[in-house]
Amino acid sequence: MVLLAQQQAATASPERTTREPERWHLRDVPSARGLDAWTEILATTHLSFDVYPTARTPEMFNGAVSRRRFGGLALVDCASSPWLGRHGKAVYGDEPEPIVGFQFVRKGVELVRESGREVKVTAGDIVLWDGWQPTEVEVVEPFLKRTLIFPRDRVLSVCPRLAELKALPPLNQSGPARLLVRYLDALAMELPGLDDAAGSAAADAALELLRAAVEPTVPSTRSAKRQALRADVRRYVRCHLQDPTLCPETIAKAHAISVRALHALFEDSGESVAGLVRHERLSRCFDDLGRTAGGSVTEIAFRWGFRDAAHFSRVFKREFGITPTEARHEALARIGKESGAAGLDPGDGLL
Repeated sequence: MVLLAQQQAATASPERTTREPERWHLRDVPSARGLDAWTEILATTHLSFDVYPTARTPEMFNGAVSRRRFGGLALVDCASSPWLGRHGKAVYGDEPEPIVGFQFVRKGVELVRESGREVKVTAGDIVLWDGWQPTEVEVVEPFLKRTLIFPRDRVLSVCPRLAELKALPPLNQSGPARLLVRYLDALAMELPGLDDAAGSAAADAALELLRAAVEPTVPSTRSAKRQALRADVRRYVRCHLQDPTLCPETIAKAHAISVRALHALFEDSGESVAGLVRHERLSRCFDDLGRTAGGSVTEIAFRWGFRDAAHFSRVFKREFGITPTEARHEALARIGKESGAAGLDPGDGLL
């Protein structure tokens, strides 16, 4: 019997924290039908593959996927019988899938073939994969893996040099990568209790751990160094939003460059330094307006570096299309509706 169960219709938007996971199951399905269904599940939750049986594929196929989405990321647990899959232009056409996966294998064996090399992935291995990279995957033994899936542009915003690599770096010996694995285990337990703002913060923390794991392993070019410095400036801004003196002059001084060089750094990025500071402050204000204990509108504005309540209200409406008061009322109304929703048992298993 085939059971394709996609739960939690309210989780369709990747920007909202999912309190219960979406689930897909295949249990004892004849292999031909099972692999057809598995193809659809992989395309929905991971990447598009052409899926084929191998000599190791059993007559009755089993597979299961559980997905939790938060802050624009997806935490995906996957288990299945052996199969062979090919991901490439013949599958995705002229538009590669713009995602990057950080994968930890808990059980089983995979053979990954890409860029003229074959890598054997076994229990305990950590793999970074790119949806733009044509790949062949063969599941040799029934496996269980956990993958954190990032939008590719967010990964490149903090790890710009990855875009220049044909083969992604190995991460098994990376301390930050192992720490990210443990962080994912904690996330799987705690996500049911996180609101949207906390989910976004959790996503930012995961992205920073990925950056710490990847950046030391890749070479530098002038272009990549510029992008990396921009990423450092963005991180500095996010860490100092509460400082009302935060401005191009203080940012430039903190990075030992001139104000002119700072502005030139952002000329080809589509944003200005002042615009970056304003956008980050408004985003934090928007998050706090959605919290029941966030404080008054004026308190929130001043907490995040605004000095004039009227100016804050104007720029907030220009950014989000509603006033801060309207945003507060909408958020509190939504919280009231969701307060009775049942939570997920953190110990709930994959299958």
